[in-house]
Amino acid sequence: MPQVDTHCPYCALQCGMSLDGARVTPRDFPVNAGGLCQKGWTSGTLLTSPKRLTTPMLRVNGALEPVSWDFALDHVARKLQAIQAEHGPDGVAIFGGGGLTNEKAYLLGKFARVALGTSQIDYNGRFCMSSAAAAGIKAFGADRGMPFPVTDLKQADVVLLAGANPAETMPPFTQHLRGTDLIVVDPRRTPTAELASLHLAPAPGTDLALALGILHAVVEGGHLDQSYVDDRTSGFAEMWRIAASWWPERAERVTGVSAADMRLAAEKLANARNAYVLTARGTEQHATGTATVGAWINLALSLGLPGRQGSGYGCLTGQGNGQGGREHGQKADQLPGYRKLDDPAAREYVAGVWGVDASSLPGPGRSATELLEALGQENGPKALMVFGSNVVVSAPRSQRVQDRLASLDFLVVADFVLSETAALADVVLPVTQWAEEDGTLTNLEGRILLRRKALTPPPGVRSDLDVLHGLGQRLGQPENRFPADAETVFEELRIASKGGIADYSGVSYDRLRNGEALHWPVPESDHPGTPRMFLESFAHPDGRARFVPVEHTGPAELPDDEFPLQATTGRVLQHYQSGAQTRLIGELNDVVPEVFVEVHPDTAKRAGLEEGDRAVVRSRRGETVARVRFTQSLKPDLIFLPFHFPGEQRANLFTNPALDPVSRMPEFKVCAVSLESKTVVRSASVEGGGGGMDGVDGAA
Repeated sequence: MPQVDTHCPYCALQCGMSLDGARVTPRDFPVNAGGLCQKGWTSGTLLTSPKRLTTPMLRVNGALEPVSWDFALDHVARKLQAIQAEHGPDGVAIFGGGGLTNEKAYLLGKFARVALGTSQIDYNGRFCMSSAAAAGIKAFGADRGMPFPVTDLKQADVVLLAGANPAETMPPFTQHLRGTDLIVVDPRRTPTAELASLHLAPAPGTDLALALGILHAVVEGGHLDQSYVDDRTSGFAEMWRIAASWWPERAERVTGVSAADMRLAAEKLANARNAYVLTARGTEQHATGTATVGAWINLALSLGLPGRQGSGYGCLTGQGNGQGGREHGQKADQLPGYRKLDDPAAREYVAGVWGVDASSLPGPGRSATELLEALGQENGPKALMVFGSNVVVSAPRSQRVQDRLASLDFLVVADFVLSETAALADVVLPVTQWAEEDGTLTNLEGRILLRRKALTPPPGVRSDLDVLHGLGQRLGQPENRFPADAETVFEELRIASKGGIADYSGVSYDRLRNGEALHWPVPESDHPGTPRMFLESFAHPDGRARFVPVEHTGPAELPDDEFPLQATTGRVLQHYQSGAQTRLIGELNDVVPEVFVEVHPDTAKRAGLEEGDRAVVRSRRGETVARVRFTQSLKPDLIFLPFHFPGEQRANLFTNPALDPVSRMPEFKVCAVSLESKTVVRSASVEGGGGGMDGVDGAA
């Protein structure tokens, strides 16, 4: 095929690139302006990997054996029908992914609720964006990670990044921060923190207290934008009843950040003509993540930033389609267009598009963590289908999840490599890669992108849409209810989203092929899109943003004599998510071939460890074996591990599965641990478990 303009398969920046066969060249697209990171440059390598799956496989006598597509799909359909006949519709569950195209996310939600009639569907974005999404909906009435184009950041005088490390996780993003006065909030001295004029390093799990302290400094310094608060917001008085008690000196005692630095941050933001507050996983992946993001939004509102061109609040989405993936129905409580599944009007409208009775649609199901925990249990699903996720490595309490998968009657995984999850499956379905199919994605700024087919897939490989089409027919659905063609699916998605918060009804493949920059909502075919949301009003009925009262409570688990250190997890430059893709690329894996634990030299020596030793990181839930790496800038009571590795190297064996009460996000970013040499005899008792994954990581 000739050279094709497309987009990178990894993070939500969705950098523009061109493909000539498997050869990658960057192109001048707004978010990356001709730049790519190491992962982007090497993304073509996986297209020709010998590890590629090209034949359906069925488990026979404990081993996976190749079978034909017809045999595999017939077998899957029969098993699903038999399990549902015995255990009811919710006997079968579906787990999706934030890297799936909009078309796949849409059809997966429709397949679950129409072909299977199950309420048991969620996706790995629950581990990624859920806290920021929940906080954004509370504050603004809508969730679009960045409600403005990335390029607007170049207008900023000051940018505050909380829990974000884009210098490693999405390097081309950092060019948009050049010339800005950068404030970075992160317990670690990351490469992003090195770029900052002010690095605030709070104790893990204390971001909320820090945000309250800075907000207090804004108000006590006379910087509250009173006219904005009066004209465009509500709820300030209720919020201030809590924030008023968080003077910077009190916040200093909790966070370890000096009151002087909090006041300096407040002064920088307040004196800027244009300023932004941005959050990411480091501040979100906590059992108080929704409240913590709410605190940063309160700070932005107090300064009058959201809904003003040149300023604002935004969240750096991690996964490639982390934004679109949560808009079109693969979440437990959602219908296309970001509609709510328990809204009668939404159910009636979408059911009409699908040609079914609204009463036949199931209600909301379990969130991702709770769904995985329920697998194989008495009242839980007995079968699971996984699309685009590697839960054995990436899910909370990963050993517990592996055990739950083993308890199932039937496990089906669709993937293009034999991930650690696929290796456990009863049936593995080989599906197309990003460059072998058309499809749309929605990047971190709400821009809908067409990622075009650049290569013909190997013989024997089918798209996820084709899999759902084949299974739908075998489950008795009309032939045209689950189309296998991406553009046909998108045409239906447009109609299903019409009138919703995330309205794609005015978008078409032709408009995208012609290069139009379309940020949702796009309610009409001649609508130019909405690159900047909230300029006139917010999405609440009264048009006002909401201050939300939030209080600091701290981590769900604190250090003690048995587990005296705090551990946090995140990403490294060379790897992505669970590492199932990047660990197969030699150029990346050779740089970081195994998990490591960053630790202050003094802390390591107290544990009898030298640099390069193998250490055991242990919590109440499990333990991970990692290579010691000395990091002088790290706090003595803090250690850091990346989460990209399998087996005994899984960081998610030890992290805390405590859930945020609103978003159901697990507390991936902080837990109490001990550190000891691999040669030391085990003494602590553990339960087994732990969790965390995503994209744009800081470690706050």
